[in-house]
Amino acid sequence: MSAHLRPLERVRQVPVYALLLIYAVVIAYPLLWMVISSFKSSSEIFADPWGLPSIWLVQNYAQAWDKGISEYFLNSVIVTIASTAATVLIAALCAYGMVRMSSRVADVVLIVAMGGLVVAPQVSLIPLYRLLDGMGLLNTSWAMILPYVAFRLPMAILLIRSVFLGIPKELVDAATIDGCRSTGVLRHVYLPLSKSVLTTSAVLTGYFAWNEFLFAIVFIDQDSLRTIPAGLMSFRDALSTEWGVLLAGLTIAALPIVVVFIALQKYFVAGVAAGSVKG
Repeated sequence: MSAHLRPLERVRQVPVYALLLIYAVVIAYPLLWMVISSFKSSSEIFADPWGLPSIWLVQNYAQAWDKGISEYFLNSVIVTIASTAATVLIAALCAYGMVRMSSRVADVVLIVAMGGLVVAPQVSLIPLYRLLDGMGLLNTSWAMILPYVAFRLPMAILLIRSVFLGIPKELVDAATIDGCRSTGVLRHVYLPLSKSVLTTSAVLTGYFAWNEFLFAIVFIDQDSLRTIPAGLMSFRDALSTEWGVLLAGLTIAALPIVVVFIALQKYFVAGVAAGSVKG
């Protein structure tokens, strides 16, 4: 009986796999088109947008790098690493405190964290600008790092807290008996058992910080401090734009995030699954 059911189950799965294949093509094709077009000249992009380059212009990448991508890339790396490290560290400490403190205080902190999810970055643009201006932080990397950390903390806290809640109390008690203080319990028990969700929080924060455009274009006026999304605006000209060079810059900007997702996809999926178990 089961042998007859297996072919039937496979037939039922065909529409699912077909939809997933279509979805993968829809997602991947624009990236593939961008990579292929980055080796074309501007005239060839408009003349034959769907074909392969007649001559593969590798120098487009050299021109994009020399026009400022190298500096923008470094700025993006600095801002992304700083924002990610600060977000994950603060979120882990906050989630640990919520798990270990009294339930009433933890509930208040949880409500505040959940409230942070409904605040859109666009709504707080003007107050943030005035606040950063009053603190003298405009046109500094901190003008991007601090808002990025603030807006990514709520989600990171909720994800990490949900995993911390599932850690057995017996392990905590054993670590306490062995002489671990509160920070030792966090370092030796909670963090090692939460690598997946910590990685997930880091990937989500890094993705946001690397691609964020609004704050980077409003809070930063100096071209030497711009990150890649804002810096690529300088590649466009009112009269003429070298689209091949611009697409080469976009490819360089997208490559690190794609590599990170591919390398950490196992931990990312596990972290999302673990972070959605408890609330």
